[in-house]
Amino acid sequence: MVIITLLGAGILFPQVTDAETSISVSAEHAVLLDAKSGRVLYEKNAYESSLIASTTKIMTAIIAIESGKLSEEVKVSERAIRTEGSSIYLTKGEKIPLIDLVYGLMLRSGNDSAVAIAEHVGGSVEGFTYMMNQKARWLGMNDSHFENPHGLDGESHYSSAYDLAVLMAYAMKSETFREVTGSETYKSDNRSYSWKNKNKLLTRLYDPTTGGKTGFTKKAGRTLVTSAEKDGMELVAVTLNAPDDWQDHQRMYEYGFDHYETYQLQEEGFATSGGERYYLPRDIFYPLTSEEKKQIDSVFYPTLSTVDPQLAGVRHFQIADQSLVQTPVWSERPYDSFVVEWAAYLKRITGVIPWST
Repeated sequence: MVIITLLGAGILFPQVTDAETSISVSAEHAVLLDAKSGRVLYEKNAYESSLIASTTKIMTAIIAIESGKLSEEVKVSERAIRTEGSSIYLTKGEKIPLIDLVYGLMLRSGNDSAVAIAEHVGGSVEGFTYMMNQKARWLGMNDSHFENPHGLDGESHYSSAYDLAVLMAYAMKSETFREVTGSETYKSDNRSYSWKNKNKLLTRLYDPTTGGKTGFTKKAGRTLVTSAEKDGMELVAVTLNAPDDWQDHQRMYEYGFDHYETYQLQEEGFATSGGERYYLPRDIFYPLTSEEKKQIDSVFYPTLSTVDPQLAGVRHFQIADQSLVQTPVWSERPYDSFVVEWAAYLKRITGVIPWST
């Protein structure tokens, strides 16, 4: 083992602190996640599967957005208009742009909109549901399974607070999704009135809010996924079965913004240590408390790669002996396709999404 200091002070990823002693929430399941790094700042039963109600629609929306069909017109089916629950009051045979349906889905939680989207993008509700589960597996949502695009209760329809936070952090990387979920109102040319966003955190309760999705069924209780940004730090909060969800989210956000600050741990580029020249393939930013910042160190493990001789080793960021994040270190700058392959490899062996790639 070789310990190297590549960029100033030796830097390591911190331990996850026990935030439960600092805040409490009404939710049965909750998590606060740093969107850029993926660090969990607070959690309460966050990895247990649960009913999620209309927070399901975050997955429906991002798949629709990534389909490349937003400008296409959707012909509304009988099945769509007969879907029970919340509605944007589509009519059979109506033709409406897919982008309008996404706004109706996210702002007004239209179950009819969810089915119309699913049928157009996936060919059928069943085909779209298959796409949802494939996407969930790709994102590493290991405690999730979808059986519909709207979130009405089902025996095999569930997720966890952590999985939903991973999904929201991913979706917010899309400028279109960010624009949709962050809109207070939207008016379709097919309507004489505007749709107002149901997310009260966004519209009137908490200024740093950047987006989110509400949900409710009698079995699931109140469910809520939101995002908020302050001083360059974007956090994602999730609560499931939370009687006081608006306050829960504000309490978690204030805890996160008050106790953590984002620091740059690694800068992309060449660095020299012990007379050796290395290439660091990505910038790494991480939220730390002021005390954690004093304890950070980094450890470099050299390796003889049979895949690419340019791979010099792996850098572990840690506090004490707890290694939390790994990143490859190269002797030369690798070709881009191999960087992508290596990131996928790390995800497979660690189960961690390469957030900073």
